[in-house]
Amino acid sequence: MTSLPHRLLRALDRFNAAHPWDHNAHYHRWILRQLPRRFGSALDVGSGTGDLARLLATRADAVHGVDSDPVITARARTLTPEGTAATFGVADAPTGLPAGPHDAITCVATLHHLPFTEALDTFRSRLAPGGTLVVVGLYRPRTATDHLLGAAAVLPNAALGWLKNKGRAAPRPASMTARTRPAGMAFSDITEAARGVLPGARLRRRLFWRYSLIWRRP
Repeated sequence: MTSLPHRLLRALDRFNAAHPWDHNAHYHRWILRQLPRRFGSALDVGSGTGDLARLLATRADAVHGVDSDPVITARARTLTPEGTAATFGVADAPTGLPAGPHDAITCVATLHHLPFTEALDTFRSRLAPGGTLVVVGLYRPRTATDHLLGAAAVLPNAALGWLKNKGRAAPRPASMTARTRPAGMAFSDITEAARGVLPGARLRRRLFWRYSLIWRRP
């Protein structure tokens, strides 16, 4: 007989599948709060359908979003109104990133697809003095704290799915259709490696199976 906890988890999985919402977009406003009220150039790495880049464009003089997927990049261009200070290009990170320097660099749910230290080193080299790097990434749960935080996110995840979809079953948002793969690095390994490249970087586990990294270039 299937245990009650197992049945509950299966029911939650079915509910979440019927009420999807974008965990990455959940952090977009938080990312904006880490940046100055006005700045010059921004680079969004792994820009997808462009939601974050368009949000950054409300504060930046110019935003360049890059993604390795030409289909999703074309979708970002279609969704971006004429006159918006955001442009989109196809590029492989970290080697193909625009030279900069940029006053802000953002990277959401993309870093685990890249060579970690090489990508951070490239971000650092593209960042202007005084500029800010903000990463929201995925990590592999390993410790008891990781698993407890993941468990604590299950019910809020369902509640937000219900609220964002107004109780109705909904298709997956366009921003959630890109190719993904599981994270390979544990949070402790991410922290150690990041601080080796970016001294003083601030890292923190976040709800909904994410972590944040903030670094300001001296």
